[in-house]
Amino acid sequence: MMESNSHQANPVVVAVDIGTTKVCAIAGRRNEYGKIEILALSKVESEGVTRGVVANIEKTVKAISEAIENIEKKLRAKVNTVHVGIAGQHIKSIQHRGILMRENAHSEIDDNDIKKLIRDMHRLVLPPGDKIIHVVPQEYTVDNEPGIIDPIGMSGVRLEANFHIITGQDTASSNLKRCFERVNLNVADLTLEPIASSHAVLTDEEREAGVALIDIGGGTTDLTIFHDGILRHAAVIPFGGNVVTKDIKEGCTVMQQQAEKLKIKFGCALADEVTDNRIITIPGFKGRDNKEISEKNLALIIQARVEEIMDYALSEIRRSGYENKLIGGLVLTGGGSLLKHLDLLAEYHTGIQSRIGHPIEHLAHGYAPQLSSPIYSTAIGLLINGLDNAEETEIELWEAPPEEKIIKPANFQKEKEKPKEIQSPSTGSSWNFFSKKSTPKAEKPAPVIREKELVKVEEFAKPEIKNKVVKSPKGQQVSTASKFFDKLYKSTKEWLEASPDNDFR
Repeated sequence: MMESNSHQANPVVVAVDIGTTKVCAIAGRRNEYGKIEILALSKVESEGVTRGVVANIEKTVKAISEAIENIEKKLRAKVNTVHVGIAGQHIKSIQHRGILMRENAHSEIDDNDIKKLIRDMHRLVLPPGDKIIHVVPQEYTVDNEPGIIDPIGMSGVRLEANFHIITGQDTASSNLKRCFERVNLNVADLTLEPIASSHAVLTDEEREAGVALIDIGGGTTDLTIFHDGILRHAAVIPFGGNVVTKDIKEGCTVMQQQAEKLKIKFGCALADEVTDNRIITIPGFKGRDNKEISEKNLALIIQARVEEIMDYALSEIRRSGYENKLIGGLVLTGGGSLLKHLDLLAEYHTGIQSRIGHPIEHLAHGYAPQLSSPIYSTAIGLLINGLDNAEETEIELWEAPPEEKIIKPANFQKEKEKPKEIQSPSTGSSWNFFSKKSTPKAEKPAPVIREKELVKVEEFAKPEIKNKVVKSPKGQQVSTASKFFDKLYKSTKEWLEASPDNDFR
């Protein structure tokens, strides 16, 4: 681990989003202004996850390994610890009330009292196989005085609190951790993915006013409701973008890959917005005739399924009791939110104002445009959560990689420039245009030998100076490692702009 005090203030953290369609790994740190700089990004196709739950450990391990390897190459560092998200239709949420009787009525309520109440919630009896993932305090009551958001510093004997408890299957989290153990990675924490997405997409004003975040992923749709700045409800709907693709496949009788391309390139969530009604021709295979599909019919297929997802989301909002308290409306994010006119459909169908959420609220100025895609909402949210909890850098810098060095033989001498000669086609000898005398054919110079040789360790990684602190042109104290990551951040931004993600619009 790096020990530089200057560098410890801005630890580098790696987060991994295990999705149904992709495994996304992202590395970043906070800059001096508190904004997040993305140092590396890797997205790998996922085949071992079904509806947010690990279904094939070997395929999931392979995808995680590939994603982390790409991150390590870009960081030129070894990743030791990661922050991971968990989701799936096994996620449930319950409300519970806790009570703590204090001995001294005149002493102030402190953080230890709050932690004791939360520890008591972890002793709650759950159905077999379930475990508690998050315990979120709602509001407190001190000596029958309700509606207190922060009771620290108050005096009282009876401290009560309402808690929102999120649970999930123990086997699901164990399988997820086992996948990372096989890649020799430590899991720092498991965060519910819709909560992570909210960190990246929502503003403090929206949380305070009341907002519902709908994260439409590949296998599931996650819903979280915030009011007065507090998480009030969380739910997972077992339908996502893959169900829309399956409907297109069956409705248009095409292949799975063709259905996915139709959804991405021509898909529209609101059929009334399709005005020109173009005809899409799909090539047949093995000598079969081409198929023709109207853009209007494609939109009708998509709209029917998206309306069903919105019905489930609206049902959960009504069940939470916050339907009429969402001043901030609906925020749609995730890969499924890239469907054209999805925000219009959500607004027409639910009667609640909607917008598309982009994960740019906390990114440093000058971020790559690719990072603004809703696809990366969960990954960036996990990174934000990891940076809030990390106390030190969770990677180890590599030594510089081996480079090729040209070594000349001892008997090799640079030849003097000679007048231009022309070779005789018959004798193989050459004539000098100045002397007009035939000269024997010149021998080829000795070949240049290339030999692998390890380059010395980079300056920032030398043990004797890795704690070194230098002054920047502005007079600020920065470590050599920080200067390295500054350079890496700029190169990562240039790389993302040069090679945009073509898999999604």
